[in-house]
Amino acid sequence: MKRLLKPEDGEWSITRISLAILFAFIFSVGLRYIWVDHFQNTESFKWLGELMINTNDGYYYAEGARDILNGVTEYSSLESSPVNHPASQLTALIAKLLPFSFETIILWMPAFLGSLLVVPLILIGQSLRQPMMGLIAGVVGAVTWSYYNRTMVGYYDTDMLSVVLPTAVLWGIISALMYKENRVLLIAPVFLIIYLLWYPQGLSLSLAMTGMLLIYTLIFELRDSFNYKLLTLLFLALLPIDAYLKLLFIFAYFGVIFYIENRQHYGKIDYDKEEVPLDKNSFNIDKYLIFVFVAIGVALLFSGALDAILNQLKGYVFRESSATLDTETLSLKFYSVVQTVREASAIPWETFVNRISGHQVTFWVASLGVVLMMWRYRVLLIALPMLALGFLAYKNGLRFTVYAVPIYALGLGYIITIIVKDFQNRYLKYGAAIVLTSATLYPNYLHIDQYRVPVVFNKNEVAVLDELKMMAKREDYVLAWWDYGYPIRYYSDVRTFADGGKHSGSRNYHVSYSLMKSPLESANMARLMVEAHEQNKASISPVMEELGYKDSDRFLADIKSNSIALPEKTQDVYYYLPLRMLNIFPTVGLFSQIDLKSGNQAIRPFFYQSNNFKDIGAEIQLGQSISFDKRRAVIKIGKVEKPIDSFYITKYDKNGKLQVTRLQSRAGANMSIIYMQDYNKILVVDNYTLNSTYIQLFVLETYSKELFEPVIMTPIAKVFKVKK
Repeated sequence: MKRLLKPEDGEWSITRISLAILFAFIFSVGLRYIWVDHFQNTESFKWLGELMINTNDGYYYAEGARDILNGVTEYSSLESSPVNHPASQLTALIAKLLPFSFETIILWMPAFLGSLLVVPLILIGQSLRQPMMGLIAGVVGAVTWSYYNRTMVGYYDTDMLSVVLPTAVLWGIISALMYKENRVLLIAPVFLIIYLLWYPQGLSLSLAMTGMLLIYTLIFELRDSFNYKLLTLLFLALLPIDAYLKLLFIFAYFGVIFYIENRQHYGKIDYDKEEVPLDKNSFNIDKYLIFVFVAIGVALLFSGALDAILNQLKGYVFRESSATLDTETLSLKFYSVVQTVREASAIPWETFVNRISGHQVTFWVASLGVVLMMWRYRVLLIALPMLALGFLAYKNGLRFTVYAVPIYALGLGYIITIIVKDFQNRYLKYGAAIVLTSATLYPNYLHIDQYRVPVVFNKNEVAVLDELKMMAKREDYVLAWWDYGYPIRYYSDVRTFADGGKHSGSRNYHVSYSLMKSPLESANMARLMVEAHEQNKASISPVMEELGYKDSDRFLADIKSNSIALPEKTQDVYYYLPLRMLNIFPTVGLFSQIDLKSGNQAIRPFFYQSNNFKDIGAEIQLGQSISFDKRRAVIKIGKVEKPIDSFYITKYDKNGKLQVTRLQSRAGANMSIIYMQDYNKILVVDNYTLNSTYIQLFVLETYSKELFEPVIMTPIAKVFKVKK
């Protein structure tokens, strides 16, 4: 059994390991070119001659990098640009150094930085004297399903290093435990500081890995002083203080330890350059190591850093359907955004295993490899927190699977290494390894080839935002759903109410309200919240308090009846209404259809969109057991029949003007149908949905000239300016 688990290969030379890293890196970047090859001739995906990025959050960091390049160094406003974020700063630096356009740099950065995962994986194999295992892990791990998805070309986000850096920390810890030499002692804490700078949310994982190292030490190497030096350095790296202070303390501690240990080893040097043996009993360094270790550990314990784990567990594991916002006199309940985020939702088992290893067979083989390699190399137990976080995805969000990918890639590499270890012929050995590795790569390649995710906004949508930039001031606000917040800020250079980082239930409430309620209510709420934002108030609670309201129902009733006292206008507010919002329209409504006192859904409107309907003469079949009886003007929903008030037909004329035809059937009925002829869509809506601001302004272009002014009108997106 011991022989089976010990396929010793020895360390490779620096040249050989460097070539292995280079090969794996080029292979990883090369596979990521497939997405570019699919869309390089799709002009609707390009802006300024380059493919656009395919993740919303990327526009946040792109905005910061753009502002840095334009000379902006800091912001203090509520909707600040991330000029101080490492991702933006790194992007700006690369843009200054390389002769490529800004659009090209943000498009390709994730592919190059994400492919750096091959480096720590290969070096982990080298540290364990299993370089072949590391090479296989690097080649497979960097292109595995879920990791590819979050580091592909165009996925410009912090994800491009959020797995690379903790894997580098893992490599640093493993190297330290394997070599037990001071020369590798600083790798893990330095990468840990960089990781927390890059991705502060990684504090929980970092604490868990350090805690696992502590448990490992207490069980297996209790008396090894080297482990306590490493733990002390990691404790310092985890302290919630400025990074430069962490580095100062870490290098100071390392310098003192290095100086003392060298004195004890070589002896004390006198003025005559003669060595004098040093009495080791005069200074017990182990005693002081333990003292400093305990002191820094206690400081970390009481620093509040451990609260990060509880907060993330509360947000993803113990989440509720509504979130409560408390102020001094109010207690309002809002719909929790985490309930609508697909990345935080449970996923099917098949999807789970595919995202970690590419295929169910590969997953189970790699699982065996993980168990065997941790049995053989117990230092790999330090990786258990990454594995656990990856498995958290099964019930609490697919985004976490990426953290298990490096460990499963190592497990797969270990199994393949065991299989080929007894091959006597060198060429046969490496040939078998290549064949087995290729077999595990194939399902991941198929996924990459079929994963044709579109860009965030198409060219026509960006053209609208670019035109808006010419007419709006930077201090003006654009009201849109939070999904579109970052791209709007980047292309239009304006402020928004909500975006990918600021979309709590309390923020989303008034945005949803403005999109779902009648135009009058919408305009009133928008004006209230614009002026509230100018005073750094992002929720309706402080607005209610300032206006003297203690009852939310009374507050909303006054907005509806237009009897509320609106503040004086200081900034303009624009509504950005894209066609694509129809696809998430019911989700948008959830946030304002809630009873603010109880947190329960108070309104359950009807909305159905059909893009694949069929006219069979007597009726129109809309799908999902919904059909429209044309002769009786009745909508059938399953076995329930409901009369319709009106049938609308919308069509753009040759001048690009929207023409709306209304065929009224039964006045006073609660249902209507809208046939959007140019889009080949049919909407089935109740009166609440029909009267919503989005449907009235975008779909029907029915608006009061006293409330709204159309400023950009295209079939793909429309912009209105609030006149109140």
